[in-house]
Amino acid sequence: MPMGYVVSTALLTWCTFFSVVAPRRPRPLANLSFWFGMVLNEVPVIGILAVLASTALAEAQGDLDSTASKVTAVIALATIPVMAVAVWRGLRAGRVVERALDEGLGAGRRSLVPEPPRPSWPRLLLLRRLTRNLDVVRIPNLSYGDAGRRNLLDVYRRRDAPQNGPVLIYFHGGGFTSGGKSREARPLLYRLASQGWVCISANYRLRPETDFPGHQIDAKKVIAWAREHAAEYGADPSKVFVAGSSAGSNMAAMCALTPNDPQYQPGFESADTSVTAAICLYGYYGFFFGAEPDVPPSPNQPYAYLNPGAPPILIAHGTKDALATVEGARYFVDRLRGVSNSAVVYAELPGAQHAFDLFHSARCEAVVDGVQAFTAWVLARSGRAAEPAPQPEPEAPPTH
Repeated sequence: MPMGYVVSTALLTWCTFFSVVAPRRPRPLANLSFWFGMVLNEVPVIGILAVLASTALAEAQGDLDSTASKVTAVIALATIPVMAVAVWRGLRAGRVVERALDEGLGAGRRSLVPEPPRPSWPRLLLLRRLTRNLDVVRIPNLSYGDAGRRNLLDVYRRRDAPQNGPVLIYFHGGGFTSGGKSREARPLLYRLASQGWVCISANYRLRPETDFPGHQIDAKKVIAWAREHAAEYGADPSKVFVAGSSAGSNMAAMCALTPNDPQYQPGFESADTSVTAAICLYGYYGFFFGAEPDVPPSPNQPYAYLNPGAPPILIAHGTKDALATVEGARYFVDRLRGVSNSAVVYAELPGAQHAFDLFHSARCEAVVDGVQAFTAWVLARSGRAAEPAPQPEPEAPPTH
């Protein structure tokens, strides 16, 4: 019995189940879906290649002669079509994002937005650490507050330091208890920086050092820092976008909905913390299940601050998200669209798990394309007279 082959097959089968089936209830299974399914869900081709390589090696070494080893080989090869489902779901993300942009911005948005450059297929199969743009320089560990390393930020900009580029401020995830500024959304930061943006990725205070509103105060401090210092790095401080993943998405939405709110700006109340638009990736926006929508939202839930003056917001969420439910994202989007006078783009990504922006996958690339198109649309319209947000086309009456 080739034990190495058996163990590797068992591990790949286990991870394949949690990446494709990805049960979201009960909570213990949801956690397993996230931890064991995350990698193969984003880069399933690596799992397919691993199965083929391990099976070929076992055959070459004569380890597939016994009945048990042949059964193991059948199980291993059976995971390939299952992982192919994950490949197909990832490739569908591009069309889903395009459809969401058309719905949220209007079909005419294509005349304002250039087509993004398409990466080579090998780049889509590699992890983020192998896909950094060499035209971009990172300026690390700049201080924006007095909380030590938790109040540090990194600046990403093109090496030739272009002038008057827009600013993107990014907040990491981690449930307000963990995480750091050098983890998620690297493809997004490097893409925009290579296009002339100045991107900022910031740490912020975590539990138990602080709790709400401490995180949000730090987020506002980053915006105030960008307004004051972004021009030193080649940016236009009048064009500030916020983005975030998971807990950081909650913070980005809060920033968009509470501009210049003094309760989140103690000691710097006069700073301009308004933003041009927000990008929210697999965020937590408040409870959803059961009777919870009828319960008044708590202060750290963005839909407590919905208002007609909200800036344009893009929200992307996965249908298989095990940690922040897609139902919560749908509820937030519905409430926001019912109130806001600005565009709301919602891309619901088939099969996507939490933390999909850890990898430079086909799905992540599609979302980055969407963010680039969304921000280009917002910037193109920023110099024009205010117009109402586009509304979905009414359905044609039935014909008889």
